[in-house]
Amino acid sequence: METPNVAENKPLNGLEEWEDFVKSRYPESGAQPFKATDPNKKEEQFRNYEADARPTVREFYRLNHRSQSYNFVQSKKKEFLALNRRQMGIWEAMEYLNTLVDDSDPDTDLSQLEHLLQTSEQIRKDGQPRWFILTGLIHDLGKILCLYGEPQWAVVGDTFPVGCAWSDKIVFHQYFSENPDTQNPKLQSRLGAYSENCGLDNVHMSWGHDEYLYHVVKDYLPKEALYMIRYHSFYPAHREGEYDYLMNDEDRAMFKWVRAFNPYDLYTKSHEKPDVATLRPFYEELIGEYFPPTLRW
Repeated sequence: METPNVAENKPLNGLEEWEDFVKSRYPESGAQPFKATDPNKKEEQFRNYEADARPTVREFYRLNHRSQSYNFVQSKKKEFLALNRRQMGIWEAMEYLNTLVDDSDPDTDLSQLEHLLQTSEQIRKDGQPRWFILTGLIHDLGKILCLYGEPQWAVVGDTFPVGCAWSDKIVFHQYFSENPDTQNPKLQSRLGAYSENCGLDNVHMSWGHDEYLYHVVKDYLPKEALYMIRYHSFYPAHREGEYDYLMNDEDRAMFKWVRAFNPYDLYTKSHEKPDVATLRPFYEELIGEYFPPTLRW
């Protein structure tokens, strides 16, 4: 696969632009207890969000869907999952992510760290378990892939299985026509490289910040937290009900936690700045309950 040029690395003005699009695609009113898609809803209603999307967002999805092939995912796992790029603790990783400047929203000057704290503080106010609060704090730390020089489309974006047919509920589905996996009939079948109800742990997901962070923290957090981290961008499954045939019973049980996390992920950001200095002692103590002083990244 060809290396993308500089222009292709950053079609979005910033990572927040993708999240803004997802919020418009999945309004908050639909974030509460999961319902399968209304079978009576007309197809054109599903596609309005595409017509209204900014050109930068459309280009982002074009690059993502063109590039996230089965072989691409294998190559990225080989490149990054040795976890040999850095050694740092969780708070240090948050400060490192904070060096990523996001210019997508000119009306707010909140840092990456402040956005993470907004999510975790709302979870904390709602009385959720301590591991749930910690998950909200760290769930986007995989975006440090951008600081390693990875293109936006290989860091964020709605995630989906590779190695089998793409659901038509995936946003901008038409852009998969440029993906090299279209030339492999096996990878275009319903099951593709997998077997019925094989379990998501045996399925290769499109590459991005979710999968990367999962591998960094998988030895330290409860299973519920790991599902939230690994699948929080898997909108075709937890918001559209797709890919059930690849899931096992444990996946289905754990996805109630993924859906419970979704509103915090999308809808807690505001312009009000958290007081980082005041909050830091609480979160450093919480981090210390679950993580060693340094992790491999």
